[in-house]
Amino acid sequence: MNRTRGRTALATAALLLTVAAPAAYAAFDGGDTAPAASLAPARGTPYVQTQLFFGTARPDGEPAVTERRFMAFVDAEITPDFPAGLTVQRGHGQWRDATGTVGKERSYQLILLYPVAAARTSDRRIEEIRRVYQKTFGQESVGRVDLRGDADF
Repeated sequence: MNRTRGRTALATAALLLTVAAPAAYAAFDGGDTAPAASLAPARGTPYVQTQLFFGTARPDGEPAVTERRFMAFVDAEITPDFPAGLTVQRGHGQWRDATGTVGKERSYQLILLYPVAAARTSDRRIEEIRRVYQKTFGQESVGRVDLRGDADF
């Protein structure tokens, strides 16, 4: 009988913790249930972050795009349009091509930040960068992700 009461008490305590814990955490920040990020003061100006994903494997049998060639592409094709700054990160990507074959390759992620007010002009430039990379290096695609947020420098 004691074991049954102990198990029941333990199950009840676990249930209370499961139900009450989120409310307790919400009360911790002054009772407001809004996410903590929304409690931070507004800072910066509206920006767009564009991430481009460049593969390096060449489907035409040519050698993969080297870091030297990729950075030369950045210098010639991207920096003139985005002289305020950019970030390049090395990666290892995975891609399923038009035939359904999954390939793994060395890749690069390019991150660009620009004011929302410049989004239309930047979009045209970014699409040109994608087109030129695809044509120059025989790529099926260059991935693109756009996110909005505030930036402060």
